[in-house]
Parts: sequence; structure tokens; C-alpha cells
Amino acid sequence: MNDQILNHIRWNYKYHIVFSPKFRRKLIYGRKRMTIGEILRKQCKYKEIEIVKANVCADHIHMCIKIPQRYSVAQIMGYLKGKDSPMIYE
Repeated sequence: MNDQILNHIRWNYKYHIVFSPKFRRKLIYGRKRMTIGEILRKQCKYKEIEIVKANVCADHIHMCIKIPQRYSVAQIMGYLKGKDSPMIYE
């Protein structure tokens, strides 16, 4: 099993998150689809987040991720969205 063990506690939290850009700009995801995937994979690897499943659609991104217990969902979303946007627009 890939579940993390903390002494006597076992956890397996999975979250379904959806990113959508302001005004759902389809042009951004059409041209930079592969780049966005690479950026998100690097960021998740750095924070030890496991991507269970991900899909980049025309105007939004779906991700099912496992977040380590030491992080909250809000922290991870802030991290991913805060670091992701400048890298995409470069």
C-alpha cells in the first residue's frame, strides 16, 4: 500500500480540484497544454504531492491529488496557483 503511516495512524486523502483561468481563456490552454502539465508535475513533486489523475481540458484543468497531512488544501492551492501563473505567462 502507498498510504503514509504516522505511528498508529494511516491516512489516504484524495482531493478533486479544478483550475479555471479568469474568463476561461481557451487560447492559453490550447497552446500551452503540455507546458502547464509539466509545470504542475514539477510543483507537485517538490511538495511531495501525488497526482492520481489529471486532465487538461480546453478551458480548465481537473486534478485528483493526494496531499500530505502536513499541508492544508488551501496552502496547496495557493502554492500551485501562485507559482503556476507567472510560469505560464512567461
